[in-house]
Order: sequence, then structure tokens, then C-alpha cells
Amino acid sequence: MHRPAPAAGGMGAAGKGGSRGGIAAVTAAEVKQEDFEEWVSLAGTVTPLNVVVVRSRVDGQLDKVRFEEGQMVKAGDLLAEIDPRPFQVTLDQAKGQLARDEALLANANKDLGRYTELLKQDSIAKQQVDTQTSLVRQYESALISDRATVASAELQLSYTKVTAPLTGRVGLRQVDAGNMIRSSDVNGLVIITQMDPIGLIASIPQERVAAVRKRLAGSEPVLVEAVDKEMNKVLGRGKLLTTDNQIDVTSGTLKLKAELPNADGLLFPNQFVITRVLVDTKTKATVAPATAIQRGAKGAYAYVLIEEDSTVTLRNLVTGPVQGERVLITEGLKPGEKVITQGVDRLRDGAKVEVITPGKTAPGDRPKGDRPKGEGKGGKGAPLS
Repeated sequence: MHRPAPAAGGMGAAGKGGSRGGIAAVTAAEVKQEDFEEWVSLAGTVTPLNVVVVRSRVDGQLDKVRFEEGQMVKAGDLLAEIDPRPFQVTLDQAKGQLARDEALLANANKDLGRYTELLKQDSIAKQQVDTQTSLVRQYESALISDRATVASAELQLSYTKVTAPLTGRVGLRQVDAGNMIRSSDVNGLVIITQMDPIGLIASIPQERVAAVRKRLAGSEPVLVEAVDKEMNKVLGRGKLLTTDNQIDVTSGTLKLKAELPNADGLLFPNQFVITRVLVDTKTKATVAPATAIQRGAKGAYAYVLIEEDSTVTLRNLVTGPVQGERVLITEGLKPGEKVITQGVDRLRDGAKVEVITPGKTAPGDRPKGDRPKGEGKGGKGAPLS
């Protein structure tokens, strides 16, 4: 017996896609007018803004180490102590010389005073007064040198206490207590890396350089985000500091340097991250859902809903950049129009549609869990419990 052919869609009156009687079930979304931020994603590397190799300024025996490896330290914190005794001896010698020359100067000044009075009485020759005056000046010059020697000895003594030059995280200790350390040691005592704020280096294609430099020249900061490799989590937000002074001819890119707060420590030196840079912001832009945009031989297009008769019309578009689930529309759509976001594969220009809410049952489909009267849990024909 010959059976009639099924309706369009292969599912009878209710098609597989939820169409009924030639009417396609679709979802629609409104085209909006809003600010559109254009971000560019780049490969980036976390780079400290400051890294210091802590070295001793004097030679001596390392007495005590006052830090733990991996510890966060503040600028001025005591890191290590060098045996101060040789430097204390040098300081004492300098102070002794200073005291001696001060006593000589005091005595020379008293003699000069007496010689001056005798000269007024014409009891001594003027030459003797001049000689004494010269001696006083010699002692005064010696005192200047002595005070400088004392200051130098005090400075050398202060260098026996090694302090942190900046706030950051200390690395692994390079020298243990008891060893002789010198100011010429290449490895130093320890390396301190600034962690907060922290830097970020990325390279941007030369086609985007003009836009970035234009924003840098403006009054507003250029926003930068660091995202994990899976682009699931934002690790930090900051601002762009500057660009390199020349484009790399090998890669055709320009290096960018950004600064990001890192109080929670999510960013670590030499960590690879995805760097997002805000290169442009368009105000009152026409924005549509990215799911509504289709691609064909003639370029981008979308189906626009005609609400008066529940039909759709095909509209060719000129699109801009895509950010997440939004796409910038340059030509072809106006704010307030509605575009089809789901069910476009069954549409043609002028087709009748029925707009449904996402998640609801399409027309002609049986709601999940409903059974015709007389069907029980056991299947068709089973008695109701």
C-alpha cells in the first residue's frame, strides 16, 4: 500500500526543528545601540618591573642570615649581617685621630691668641704670628680630613648590615652564614623580585600599532587584562605603560609593556598569559548577537524579523570586530530591529516563522513527561497505577 510522503522536515505536521505547517520555530534577539569595546588578544609574559641582585658592599665574614627563602620583604628590612669588628676598629682609629687633631687645633688657637697680643705690644716679630696662623689653618684642614675619614668608617660599618633595597620576594640563598663574602661576588647574596605591581610584556601586530599609540597619547589609560591560557579566569587588570621604539622586522610586531597590580599573587614572573588590550571604544555603536551573523558567498548576512507578518528578510551586512557574544555592525542593521539567532538553517528570504523563547518547547512537540491518556508507566497500553 502506498503511503503519503511526510511533510517538509521529515516529521509530519511537526517537523524535527519544531516547524509546523511550513512555519519555522526560531529565536530572535534585538539589535542594540551601546558602547562597544574592541579588545585584542596577544600572547604575553609576566615580567617583573624591578629585579635586584643583593650584594655586600664590603668584604667580610657572613655572620647571620635574617631572611627565609621565598619570603616577602619590605624595603629596608634586614637581610644579613657581616662581622662588624674589623670595621669598628677602623672607626675607632679614625675617631682617635680626629680627637688628637682637635686638641692640637685648640692649643694652636690659644698660642695664636697670645702671639697676637704680644705683637700689639711690639714684643715679638710679625713673622712668628704669621707662622702660627698658618699652623692653625693646617690643623683646621686636618680636621676636615679626619671628619671625612670618620664618616667613611661609619659608612663602611653600616654596610655590615645588608638591607632590602626594594619590596618584593626573595629567591634562593646564594651564600650560607660563615662564608667570606665580597662586593665583587657575581651571584651576590640573594635576588629580590618585585611582585606588586608586576609587569607584562606582549607583542602586537604592526597593523594595530597606530590605534594603540593613539590611545596612549590620550588622557585615559589603556586598559590591559591578563587571562589564563584557557581564557577562563582574569588573573589581573592594569594599564599599558609604553611601547618599544621599533617594530621587529622578523615578526612584524611591536612590544608592549604594561603594569598590573598583583596583591593576590596570581601573576608570577615568566608566567605565560593571554594579554587583552583595549585598542578602541566606539560609543553608541550598533551591536548584534554573534549567533545571528551568517557567512555566505557574498559575505556576512542575517535574517531580520518582520514582526507585522511574522516573516523574515535576508539582509547583507558589513561587520566589524567580534567581542565575546557581540559583533559590531557597520552597515545593514539598525538599533531596535530583531535578528534570528537560532533556526536560521531552515530559513529563506520571506519565510514564515514563529518566535519562541529559548528553552521552551517548540510548536508541535510534546512537553517532556506528558503521555497520552491511557499510557502508564509501563508504556503504551499499560494500566494507570
